[in-house]
Amino acid sequence: MSRFINNFILAAFLVAALFTTNAAFSQQATPAAPAPKWEASTSAGVTLTRGNSDTVLFTANILAAKKWDKNELRLGADGSYGENNNVKSAESAHAFGQYNRLFNEKAFGYLRADALHDGVADVDYRLTLSPGAGYYFIKNAKTILSGEVGPGFVCEKLGSDTMQYLTLRVAQRFEHKINDRVRIWESLEWLPQVDDWNNYILNSEIGVETGLTDRLSLRVYAQDTYDNVPALGRDKNDLKVITAIAYKFK
Repeated sequence: MSRFINNFILAAFLVAALFTTNAAFSQQATPAAPAPKWEASTSAGVTLTRGNSDTVLFTANILAAKKWDKNELRLGADGSYGENNNVKSAESAHAFGQYNRLFNEKAFGYLRADALHDGVADVDYRLTLSPGAGYYFIKNAKTILSGEVGPGFVCEKLGSDTMQYLTLRVAQRFEHKINDRVRIWESLEWLPQVDDWNNYILNSEIGVETGLTDRLSLRVYAQDTYDNVPALGRDKNDLKVITAIAYKFK
């Protein structure tokens, strides 16, 4: 568990450092005009059972987003750790960053980086870097629907095997605010190896968030990772269903 905590704290620290450094720079660089504001939130959830089975599951998440001029920046980190009768059932840490440069109201270029550790899936590390182009098919105050495509590079260690390969990243993201307190979202990402289409990863997420107060909300979401060529002795599919309390920074 200590390794999970160290990995998650490091990922969260990097996100927080970028968040605070950029915010401070914006305030100093443009004193005459209001600096663009970050939209940031964090969430955590704990599930415990005692009796016929002793289980614990801890999840945590931090997200930050900022928009200014023709720029968009999204940062995030999440992690989970679980035990079932003293046997580790979950251990993951993930961090990402994505920068978009708008060409017009809907078209943009992007650069994205991901880092993943999943002890149960025997993924010691997976680093992904992908530039590309994207388009907002819908973009208004309530609904966002975008698509992205571009080349990518993956460096990973599965079990004792280390691999490096080129990939094609195809992604889609949807978000809709039903009202002032309720929003739903969904995302999908496909990462096939360009010279071996049998080796691919499919990441997906779907969720709903309901506001409890101006700052607190309840999130329920599912994350699924399908690795068609997993580490030796591991299953291809990993599904997590998470319920957590979120706090929004203002």
